[in-house]
Amino acid sequence: MEDSHNFLFSVIVPTYNRIGEIGELLESLTHQTLDNNLFEVIIVDDGSTDSTAEFIQNFSLNSPFRISLLKQNHQGPGEARNYGMKNALGKYFIFIDSDCLADENWLHNYEIGININSPIAFGGPDKVLPNFSPVQKAIDYSMTSFITTGGIRGHSKKKISKYYPRSFNMGVRADIVNIIGGMNKLRHGQDIEFSNRIISTGGKVSKVDNAIVYHKRRMSIKKFFRQVFNWGVARINLYLIDSKMLEPVHFLPAIGTLVIVLTIALAILFPTPFLFLVYLGILILFLMGIHGGIKYKDIRVIPLIPIIVPTQIIGYGLGFLIAFIRRIIFHQKEFTGFVKKYY
Repeated sequence: MEDSHNFLFSVIVPTYNRIGEIGELLESLTHQTLDNNLFEVIIVDDGSTDSTAEFIQNFSLNSPFRISLLKQNHQGPGEARNYGMKNALGKYFIFIDSDCLADENWLHNYEIGININSPIAFGGPDKVLPNFSPVQKAIDYSMTSFITTGGIRGHSKKKISKYYPRSFNMGVRADIVNIIGGMNKLRHGQDIEFSNRIISTGGKVSKVDNAIVYHKRRMSIKKFFRQVFNWGVARINLYLIDSKMLEPVHFLPAIGTLVIVLTIALAILFPTPFLFLVYLGILILFLMGIHGGIKYKDIRVIPLIPIIVPTQIIGYGLGFLIAFIRRIIFHQKEFTGFVKKYY
């Protein structure tokens, strides 16, 4: 039977007021080693108030690949991705965030992975580039370290939970979306819920380790805290949709947060037996900073990692605990955390 799809891949990018980043993403896509005729790029402008639409229209005039610009009122990235999928012509839908850059072999490596494994869905890792800021590198370290979330998000070879492709770098076969539907209206955790429905079909979901995107992430520690707090909240919301999306490992940041608070309190009240635990924690964080400085060849990340790692653990842990108390113990309605911005 003849394939009715016009492209192998439809790359779908939701964006909102990110003109400073969308151009860099599009430029990275012009360097793909995959044949330009095998993929299209769909930009969904989610109600931007800057000149995003005008920039994309001008860029598309000389683009080596097909670019489609779709516009909608501000509804969030999930609805933007759904709108993109409804207008996509590829056999596979691939999602990437507008604050990412694609490695030149990104799509080519996905093509190889599909030919080898024939998955219904797939995902790849996110990394940083040498010219990224020290804060971005420190956040990358915290996000990808095995002792934080690297084992959950698929960065570590020692996976400690089920792998769910994430929307900053994932793909799904178009016919699967026709079966399971698009992303839901969760404000946070849409991609995990979407991946859960994909996995529930019983089809093969694979991780393509060399299909890399470079993620610029949040630019400040405050924004990072808000982001991870929302992830902690989202995990409880996901559990109430399908209990399979809550695993024992997801309790660890909450337990870690309680241990940190209890240890500090005991060290204040009883410094002789407990103060050494505080010093031990500080030493471990300092050693992580040294390791990060060596890993990124950037001494500027050394003082940042000891701040950002506990920020991630405590931010996620607090979000998880508050949502657990509100939604599971007191049976309150969905709690969304910080809601000022979708992006």
